[in-house]
Amino acid sequence: MTTEARAKEVAKDDRSVRKMEDFTSPDELYQELIRSVLKYHPSADISMIEKAYQVASKAHEGQVRKSGEPYIIHPICVAIILADLELDKESIAAGLLHDVVEDTPMTTEDLAKLFGDEVALLVDGVTKLGQLNYSADKVDEQAENLRKMFLAMAKDIRVILIKLADRLHNMRTLKYMKPEKQKEKARETMDIYAPIAQRLGISKVKIELDDLALKYLEPEVYYDLVAQISDKKSVREKFVRSIVAEVKQHMDNANIEADVQGRVKHFFSIYKKMVNQDKTLDQIYDLFAVRILVDSVKDCYAALGVIHEMYKPIPGRFKDYIAMPKPNMYQSLHTTVIGPKGQPFEIQIRTYEMHRTAEYGIAAHWKYKESGGSTQQNVEGKNSAEAKLTWLRQILEWQRDETDNREFMSLLKSDLDLFSESVYCFTPGGDVKTLPNGSNPIDFAYSIHSAVGNKMIGARVNGKLVPIDYVIKNGDRIEIITSQNSKGPSRDWLNMVKSTQAKNKINQWFKTEFKEDNIIKGKDMIAQYCKMKGIVLAQIMKPEYQESVLRKYGFRDWESVLAAVGHGGLKEGQVVNKMVEESEKAKKKNVTDAKIMENTGEAREQKIRIAKAGKGIVVKGIDDVAVRFSKCCNPVPGDEIVGFVTRGRGVTIHRTDCVNMLHLAESERERLIEAEWQGGVQTPIGEKYSTEIKIYGNNRMGLLVDISRTLTERGIDVTAMNVRTSKQGTATITMSFDISSVEELNKIIERLRQVESVLDIQRSAS
Repeated sequence: MTTEARAKEVAKDDRSVRKMEDFTSPDELYQELIRSVLKYHPSADISMIEKAYQVASKAHEGQVRKSGEPYIIHPICVAIILADLELDKESIAAGLLHDVVEDTPMTTEDLAKLFGDEVALLVDGVTKLGQLNYSADKVDEQAENLRKMFLAMAKDIRVILIKLADRLHNMRTLKYMKPEKQKEKARETMDIYAPIAQRLGISKVKIELDDLALKYLEPEVYYDLVAQISDKKSVREKFVRSIVAEVKQHMDNANIEADVQGRVKHFFSIYKKMVNQDKTLDQIYDLFAVRILVDSVKDCYAALGVIHEMYKPIPGRFKDYIAMPKPNMYQSLHTTVIGPKGQPFEIQIRTYEMHRTAEYGIAAHWKYKESGGSTQQNVEGKNSAEAKLTWLRQILEWQRDETDNREFMSLLKSDLDLFSESVYCFTPGGDVKTLPNGSNPIDFAYSIHSAVGNKMIGARVNGKLVPIDYVIKNGDRIEIITSQNSKGPSRDWLNMVKSTQAKNKINQWFKTEFKEDNIIKGKDMIAQYCKMKGIVLAQIMKPEYQESVLRKYGFRDWESVLAAVGHGGLKEGQVVNKMVEESEKAKKKNVTDAKIMENTGEAREQKIRIAKAGKGIVVKGIDDVAVRFSKCCNPVPGDEIVGFVTRGRGVTIHRTDCVNMLHLAESERERLIEAEWQGGVQTPIGEKYSTEIKIYGNNRMGLLVDISRTLTERGIDVTAMNVRTSKQGTATITMSFDISSVEELNKIIERLRQVESVLDIQRSAS
């Protein structure tokens, strides 16, 4: 049995995730939703949910998912996830209705009439988030979309909770999507949604998103990990059961009421440790965790004393997140100890309330409005929720201050880096500050206020003067020395600080302090460059050309571009050359576009025939028009082809299965011209056509030699090659070479598939 097959068998035994296959109809799923709601709903009033289900069922009637099942299954599953988080009925109703505005004729106004403004606004927020595209290749577009997401979160955090539930169910059913879509969604989940779930403290969702993303991004690693953990499952379970029983007995003997649980850590957590520490699974010693749940904080520390009496603690592995909570308000005691047989394992000790907060995060504070509760409880819940959103307010502050999208993305990715350890220190007044590991007094000063950092001239740690690059240790008491005569931060500080907040505030100071000077300087530098290159500045300084610069480099206004040129963040040549390029495009478009469309009008009535003569291309049916084969799909004789009239560059010939043609905008389809090869699939003797393939295989000594030999034996001359090898030992070889027809290419691919260790071969289609 293969590793993947073995792992899939293991996965069948996992009942921790509710699977769609467990239910046979939407009605059964809906009954499961109602059961979940009634577990925590203080009254029997589920009329809003019932109404939302009926409206959603009718709106999605006849629609099916990629799996072939009724579409309504998806919103019900989303609602069940929200019910598992114990959210209010407005959120559950919005979960059931979250796709009706986007996928059915219903409007936000319709929803407002039926369910009120609150549900309508939640659905509208989720709909808008669903329209955002987080393309890692387009930094400025990605940044703008993330800005919109955080603004939506600021209006009502439940919008992102519904979106997280939507993403979680989509990830659970990702197997029905195409491989490229699976990787795209998994990467987006890993980069955006899982970190946000962690920041909101919802570990229940974050853990599952991480594991599912890993499953599609690194399938070999994931299934190998599942299989390895499964191999000794019975032995490990026996070990954990014995530890749990032993700990429970000692808790009872100490008269501590406790619920003791044992578990194996989730796959992504183990994978990150293996990667970060460069270790194999056998070398990761804290695969297991025992969790002790007690009634009070006093019992937490009492239980810790019992544990350290029972087992020998590993030095440096104790963390007190109760006294000093994590930024997302997570609280627990963590200690790693040596078991009775020398096996290290981690123990977490927390109260039931801390456990609820750890599992549900900010979602724990959305109770049904009918639930009431004491005023004190409501105040505490509100304060805890506010504390969890401190980071969101910080991001919104960056959005206002940071016009450079690339800088905003850098700050955001740094802030969402959830795997860096933190250091805890104190102000002179005893307030706790949480900073990234390796932080210094400058980071501390800016964590208090930007004015404190900007006026800082020194620091005292535990009463003693220290240099400003002193590395802060846990428990340090820090006092910042300021002076009104300070000239502000030094640029060297940017290389010294560790926190995103400090870097942002220092950069902001320089940009604000010298912005006017930098704008003037930037203008002069651009004018000087144009003069030197003989470019007429007035001809290229048009709004549409400036807009292209803003889009390319991620700025919001022209003054920010000038300031960036002035302080050296952007070269004046980059700005001018981009505007010149846009100017040339406009000129060509005005002349050639109209001409080509006119010339090809008659040709559309019959197929154009393509042949290649020497180094040129002959197009039967069109005269005096530049024609070329597209580089994105490299068509060869035998492929089905189509012509596309470009703007200013003549006609390009594409394969009909080219991704760029398949996803062509409706407005552009009028530029397509039917085409076929001159003489059918027969290629003129001696004519060659460039093509590209990707070979995937298990890396081994001599793999490249065997592949090259196979091509040489068939008289194929490789024109370009690129080889990449993953950490898991999978080689990806991209090769370009010339052939005469698709028939010849198929024979070559068939021969290459017979090479030892080759797993798959794909022809580049875009």
